[in-house]
Amino acid sequence: MANSALLVMDVQRDIVDIADDGSGYLPRLRKAIDGARAAGIPVIYVVIGLRPGHPEVSTRNRVLTNAVQAGLFTEGDPGTEIHHDVAPQQDDIVVTKRRGSAFSGSDLDLVLRARDIDSLVLAGIATSGVVLSTLCRAIDLDIGLTVLVDACLDTDPEVHRVLTEKLFPQWADVVSVEDWLNAISRSSAAKL
Repeated sequence: MANSALLVMDVQRDIVDIADDGSGYLPRLRKAIDGARAAGIPVIYVVIGLRPGHPEVSTRNRVLTNAVQAGLFTEGDPGTEIHHDVAPQQDDIVVTKRRGSAFSGSDLDLVLRARDIDSLVLAGIATSGVVLSTLCRAIDLDIGLTVLVDACLDTDPEVHRVLTEKLFPQWADVVSVEDWLNAISRSSAAKL
């Protein structure tokens, strides 16, 4: 699959504050973003944003109801901004979603089709949330997938481990940021 994009998902200030364990997550993610840009791979940011008053949140959706009660995800709030350590550049695309998957309530599919992108590299917070949901939807859309294991983060390290070691490898290439950067570097060199 020749046309790839790096998806940087839900790396928003409030989410990073909750999930970042001090393990160097943001610098690793920054390295992946910089490497993608250097290789000419588009970087697409995905954020969750809910309208003020949250008309799109059903009380049957436990995750969003709890998030709203905790004061999270309202569009325009400072906590919904993409973390400044990995902020988008002028040519990057930012997609707003309304649910767990990057595809839910967003125009991501339209953006991918318009750019003829048929392969995604997934990074983001949380592994058990946006990464899992997006991966499942992308499979149904016949999109090629790579998961950057150390550019994904979850509040539960065991859940992250099980997903990235047992489940995701059934559907996607699961690699480290370093291995992915080496692969795209070799691919770029081969084209010269």
